[in-house]
Amino acid sequence: MRIVYIHQYFLTPEEGGAVRSFHLAKGMVDAGMDVEMITAHNKPEYDFRIISGIKVHYLPVAYDNAFGFGKRVYAFINFVRQTKRLLKKIKRPDLLYITSTPLTTGMIGLWAKRKLALPYIFEVRDLWPEAPIQVGAIKQPLLKKTLYRLEKRIYRHALQVVALSPGIRNYIQVKVPEASISLIPNFSDVNFFKPTEKKDPDYLESLGWEENRLTISYTGAIGDVNAVGELLILAKAARENGKLWQFAIMGKGKRLSELKAKARALQLTNLKFVPFGNKEAVRRLLNATDLAFISFDHLPVLKTNSPNKFFDALAMGNAIIVNHKGWVCDLVDSNQLGMFFDAKKPMLAIKQLEKLDENRKSLTAMGKRARELAELHFTKEMAISRLLYTLDPHKYPRPAIDAVYMLIA
Repeated sequence: MRIVYIHQYFLTPEEGGAVRSFHLAKGMVDAGMDVEMITAHNKPEYDFRIISGIKVHYLPVAYDNAFGFGKRVYAFINFVRQTKRLLKKIKRPDLLYITSTPLTTGMIGLWAKRKLALPYIFEVRDLWPEAPIQVGAIKQPLLKKTLYRLEKRIYRHALQVVALSPGIRNYIQVKVPEASISLIPNFSDVNFFKPTEKKDPDYLESLGWEENRLTISYTGAIGDVNAVGELLILAKAARENGKLWQFAIMGKGKRLSELKAKARALQLTNLKFVPFGNKEAVRRLLNATDLAFISFDHLPVLKTNSPNKFFDALAMGNAIIVNHKGWVCDLVDSNQLGMFFDAKKPMLAIKQLEKLDENRKSLTAMGKRARELAELHFTKEMAISRLLYTLDPHKYPRPAIDAVYMLIA
């Protein structure tokens, strides 16, 4: 089978960030498929590379998280335009696998089905336009109506829709009841992220940290909807209550400078900003971490998110602090992986963390359960097997549906 995989923000593990598409595409290649990736980069010219057997086309489409609304829209449309042109030049595939965001990538699928008679599978990572509408980035009524109509057309014409969370799947089912939907959450790379008995002393020394102090870290995007500022609230409460706990933030995004300024103003000497890094850098920080902080803003649509950082933390055997209700919080609660943090009531969290600090066996048990959950239900290999079945159910076996998968499905 020959597949063209379209992801405007494709990243490799060496680059860091969300690498789901890399692993899924490599899984297709390992299964004997011919895979070409169409993506974009912030360079003035087209480039082509072969990465782990994936043929990657880099289109010159500048994009930055700090772009305003107009520049973002231009980047989205420019990517659609250039992708259409490239699809006419390359060898005809059997199928397009298109991942959002942005929603505009779905326009490529609609066009290819109509003009080239190519079927497409559409993967929904985040709900667009619902997310930017709830955030307030899109306010004009006519534009909202137009985008909702486009969204329904994309789902309706897709051969399959892949949802990354139960909430996303349920939303699509309501929008387009006739859509065929597969649930393939993000996953844990349990071969790369592995718990160790002791924290790396050299890394702790580089941060000026001590091994026996409770450590809480955030790794991921620092944008408008990530609510990373709530970790500052927790760090402030810890300092004010005389707790010698250690906090860290590793990430990048438009709110990073603002966050650093706020930390300085609050004199949070217990909080470190670690430079953004690749997958290896994330592993080193998580190795030094007791509890991973998983956060999103408090909007209904964000309860459906399937954050990479959560699954990395599971694989690393970190206990979890989650600040938002949703399916991730349900998993944390039902599997006793950690705790819920209410930023309006930080002392409740301080008291819970005090107990964990005093009873390290309980904390260790949470981390062990997190790792077990990753190994039993959310491995990269399981996600790939679910994807292969979605791509060709006649050739690949139907994946086993385990108890946890039934719970979220």
